[in-house]
Amino acid sequence: MSEEKKEVLLEVKNLKKYFTLESDIFGRPKTVLKAVDDVSFKIYKGEAFGLVGESGCGKSTIGKMLVDLYKPTGGEILYNGVNLAALSEKERRHYCKDIQLIFQDPYASLNPRKTIGDIIAEPIRINHLLPEDKIEDRVNYLLECVGLANHQRNRYPHEFSGGQRQRVGIARALAVEPKLIVCDEPVSALDVSIQAQVLNLLDELKDQFGLTYLFIAHGLNVVKHISDRVGVMYLGKLMEIAGKQEIYDDPLNPYTQALLSAIPSVDIKQRKKRIILSGDVPTPINPPKGCRFCSRCFNKCANCDTEEPVLKDVGGGHYVACHHFD
Repeated sequence: MSEEKKEVLLEVKNLKKYFTLESDIFGRPKTVLKAVDDVSFKIYKGEAFGLVGESGCGKSTIGKMLVDLYKPTGGEILYNGVNLAALSEKERRHYCKDIQLIFQDPYASLNPRKTIGDIIAEPIRINHLLPEDKIEDRVNYLLECVGLANHQRNRYPHEFSGGQRQRVGIARALAVEPKLIVCDEPVSALDVSIQAQVLNLLDELKDQFGLTYLFIAHGLNVVKHISDRVGVMYLGKLMEIAGKQEIYDDPLNPYTQALLSAIPSVDIKQRKKRIILSGDVPTPINPPKGCRFCSRCFNKCANCDTEEPVLKDVGGGHYVACHHFD
């Protein structure tokens, strides 16, 4: 299906998030960390959009801005055409239940003093979604959906394994019937065998509840399993966006090529030549003036140091920010 025929659920336009690390005597920002710097992308209804990149590239910061944990420094967050970034706190509450977050650490995100039944029921009560006599049935149904038993509702988070706790976090996110779920590295803290179970569960729930995902992760193999399209971030910028098969088979940006070459494979025929990047990742406090990746790029051209490449469509919905495609 072409992009024109797909329904856009969420669109991010020129999104920025700057953190002030130091101010002068007048309170003006003196040292600023540019965590997210002019990022734009769309998420279509019913798809899973993967966002990958190195630690510190800004992908989790984007997720937290979508659920209003961080306020954007600039740009727009358009949900069904409404700019959430421009709404007041009172106006934003109306949309809070539509966009939910699954946290990276399943233990730290759960209240240790409450049973999992109370943890799942709490957002239902806060949003007045059901009468009190219906909440218990809803909690039991959600526990069943994520693979937990009803009798476990009276247990506390410390009585569960990491994989089970993440299932509780997923059930809590589903409790308010969201349209979009931001999965912030939901399997990175789990064992490999448990990762596969949770990923399969998320895939099943996506179809069962008609969900849309923003799936944030480090592992490109994890993102490939669940995503329809993939965006690659580096130092606060989007470097490439494409369908998952296209970006894995024919990556265009040198940074994406380097990331994919690092994926281990047991099949000798499918192994790619390892691309070893030289140099260190620049600081987001003082990023390069041109392309963010130019100091480590193995395919640098003359204007990479001075001109910042624009993310543009090079055909078939494949977007890339690289001067080689200008």
